[in-house]
Amino acid sequence: MNTLDLSRSTAGDVASDRLRPIVHKTRGQRHGPITRLMSPSDLGGVLKPFVFLDLIDAQDLSRVKVDGVGLHPHSGIATLTWLLEGSVNYEDDLGRRGQIEQGWMEWMHAGNGAWHGGNFGDSDRLRGFQLWIALPPASELGQPVSRYLAPDSLGREGPVTVLLGQHGHARGAIDAPSSIDYFSVRLKAGESWRYQPRPGHSVAWAAVSVGHLLAPESIDAGELAVFEEGPGPIEFIAVQDTEFVFGSAAKHPHELTLGNYSVHTSPLALLEGERRIREIGRELRAQGRL
Repeated sequence: MNTLDLSRSTAGDVASDRLRPIVHKTRGQRHGPITRLMSPSDLGGVLKPFVFLDLIDAQDLSRVKVDGVGLHPHSGIATLTWLLEGSVNYEDDLGRRGQIEQGWMEWMHAGNGAWHGGNFGDSDRLRGFQLWIALPPASELGQPVSRYLAPDSLGREGPVTVLLGQHGHARGAIDAPSSIDYFSVRLKAGESWRYQPRPGHSVAWAAVSVGHLLAPESIDAGELAVFEEGPGPIEFIAVQDTEFVFGSAAKHPHELTLGNYSVHTSPLALLEGERRIREIGRELRAQGRL
């Protein structure tokens, strides 16, 4: 696997009170309304447990037909979908169907195998992020779980909505599978926000949906920025009204073992996850859903 070494120093060499600089930025690869900013073969190998990140940004959906994503499988990972504008329809292999709207969050802990899918609505604009997290050995083959969380169930403090982890007195509604903070942050022009990592956190990144940040280097809309590894703080200043997501975590200590739809910690776990995926696929085909 191609893993990138983007750190300028080791965690032990970074002064804990020095602001961490940006060591890499990317605009990813765009495919229609979705831009893949991170995948396991590139930045996901550096930022694990964060292994995939998609920026979703579609406009004029009421006039332009955009295909959704049909039922497809995952194992060994958890997926978090966060909507900043618009709405999407969802379904899963258990037969649940519905819609999540602006400010809603979908959490799918795929565990030993799950299928899900959905399509875009007809709002003037659809905007959000979809993040995939590598699971630790204790939960990578566990029972799948899906939850759909309304805005009033999400913890907030200041400009931060806590999607996973904790910030001040606010905590995520979902228990993160490992030591992870994942926030949605909204700053008005001229406002700033400073993050001090929790003990053990060494990887961090930010991705901007709209607006323009300084951290202290600029991060524009559509960009993902990777910060130097270490325990030091990170500070953001909004040049314009800005919405972005931010992730920080203790580094996933396992090699990433990749399948077509799966990320696991070992070849044996991957075989079991893919076996279960095929089994569910046969059931879905028998039901006429594939």
